[in-house]
Amino acid sequence: MALEITPALSLLDEHHLLKEVVNEQKLTFENVTYDSRKVSDNTLFFCKGNFKPSYLTSALEKGATAYVSEQKYAEGMDATGIIVTNVQKAMALLGAAFYGFPQNELFIIAYTGTKGKTTSAYFAEHILAKATDKKVALFSTIDRVLGNEPDQRFKSDLTTPESLDLFHDMRAAVNNGMTHLVMEVSSQAYKKNRVYGLTFDVGVFLNISPDHIGRNEHPTFDDYLHCKEQLLVNSKCCVINGETAYLRDVYYTAKATTEPEDIYVFARKGAQISDNIPVDIEYQNDFEDLHKSVIEVKGLSDKAQTLHVDGKYELSVPGDYNEGNATSAIIATLLAGAKGEDARKTLDRVHIPGRMEIIKTKNNGTIYVDYAHNYASLKALFAFLKQQTHAGRVIAVLGSPGDKGISRRPGFGKAVSEEVDHVILTTDDPGFEDPMKIAQEIDSYINHDNVKVEFELDREMAIEKAIKMSTNNDIVVLAGKGEDPYQKIKGVDVPYPSDVNVAKKIVEEL
Repeated sequence: MALEITPALSLLDEHHLLKEVVNEQKLTFENVTYDSRKVSDNTLFFCKGNFKPSYLTSALEKGATAYVSEQKYAEGMDATGIIVTNVQKAMALLGAAFYGFPQNELFIIAYTGTKGKTTSAYFAEHILAKATDKKVALFSTIDRVLGNEPDQRFKSDLTTPESLDLFHDMRAAVNNGMTHLVMEVSSQAYKKNRVYGLTFDVGVFLNISPDHIGRNEHPTFDDYLHCKEQLLVNSKCCVINGETAYLRDVYYTAKATTEPEDIYVFARKGAQISDNIPVDIEYQNDFEDLHKSVIEVKGLSDKAQTLHVDGKYELSVPGDYNEGNATSAIIATLLAGAKGEDARKTLDRVHIPGRMEIIKTKNNGTIYVDYAHNYASLKALFAFLKQQTHAGRVIAVLGSPGDKGISRRPGFGKAVSEEVDHVILTTDDPGFEDPMKIAQEIDSYINHDNVKVEFELDREMAIEKAIKMSTNNDIVVLAGKGEDPYQKIKGVDVPYPSDVNVAKKIVEEL
């Protein structure tokens, strides 16, 4: 990969990002990075984020020949300085160019939503794997799959990574023979311009509820909604859950930039849809238990009927809240060229690491491990498990991340108050915050007349307590971390066995 400076400057100028060029030279860049530790000869270095001038000095010493920033730096010395109005946007554009615009060689399905993105993405990836003979990449909160070899699969750090990493991975996927990509797009990806300039073939809007509002994130819910909606603005086809909150706003945002025939609205049969917005595809539940569910999907509009979506589909991932996720994946993959039969042959054997993992015990309660990490997902999870198991008690172990998702904490308390009998508040990626203060904040929103509350900041100890106090009639829900192999503490990823492995070990010892 390489990028010459002249077309790079032209690209920035076309997007009205270029302010000036300092010490312009005829250069060819053989590497691009925002991390001074990854600089090599002929690197274009981006001064972004928590940047310090000393990083630029280090980059130049290691072989960087130019830098991109929003201001001139004396530390730049005789290097070429490309001064722009927005370094994040510039990085996205130049990253795409450096890697040869790999997005143009992939059919991309992109998901956004407060809950359900990961499950839906896995559903879609499995369907397309069947339809394309395993030529589909996956960029999810859990995994980044760039190909079919073991060394082409990685654990994710971010739902949507920085633009340079994103385009690097897209290029790797193309080079590995992938023709399709399913990815999650977070609101932060638009807030921080990580996907600036990207157009998706299919954009799916699942739902929205208050989340990610607070310091370092979205200042208001309106800002959060606006960023979520940008996925629809930047998609050729739009698939929208008709039962989402703010449907009118979401639908007309899509309609402003997308032809009506390229917008598909789906909903559960009998759902009340606001503002007479037409539903193209409906689904209904035929059967569900703790291990599977069966849905019947039907196209209502002429354009939906051309997709040949009608039929029954069995899902291996239980939960009535996952039926809409599966329906969205069926629609999106049909638009990508899959057939209904591809979905029928795969949805009944999808496994999502850390989602509804079930661990049974002989004399204690049944343990459920799930990534649920906000009010909407916790409420849905607890309610479904109570309905299906007729549990004696619901015992939960959960915490809340530090430095982000601060607005979730009242919702955690609300969900616990409504659905849980006994909760142990513990540590979950506290970052630079005090985990006890986080737990106490969640506790302040819990109705203590309904719920017994304990504090145990050692997460492994908390899980052990919950399992040992449970009886055969109880269920134990370990929420938030799933199969995460680390705890984020003060800027360090501290190894952690994962909730699944901790629970299995305790059960074996019992």
